[in-house]
Amino acid sequence: YMSNRNRLPGGSRLIPIPSVSDERGVLAFATGGVEIPFPVARVFWIYDVPETQHRGGHAHRTCAEVVFAVRGSFTMCVDDGTSRSEVCLSEPTEGILIPAGVWCELKDFEPGTVLVVLASHSYDAEGYINDYEEYRKQ
Repeated sequence: YMSNRNRLPGGSRLIPIPSVSDERGVLAFATGGVEIPFPVARVFWIYDVPETQHRGGHAHRTCAEVVFAVRGSFTMCVDDGTSRSEVCLSEPTEGILIPAGVWCELKDFEPGTVLVVLASHSYDAEGYINDYEEYRKQ
């Protein structure tokens, strides 16, 4: 496993987003086509994941995603079939781009973690590769 946050496989990369802070708190924002490198077609969030459970375990054929830990932390494993890297996400102003064709797994969820995912495409069950051996043959 690589753990270098600056060298992620398969075109994955960290995505910083701006925030504005004042006495009322912090507002973080992201714009499709600006900070997010695609028009956003779908937004979903994941929460209440038991500490021992994993999410992901798939690659998308055409959909790209940017994943943010808006609360808490988790570890994102990204794999392009040749190299694999793990990144802990814990800052709500830092996401990770998972391009189409990159395998991802999410694990090590801190209790109370909430993640938000911005996706380039609407949900399509046929667009997933759920078997790692099949993925490696692509």
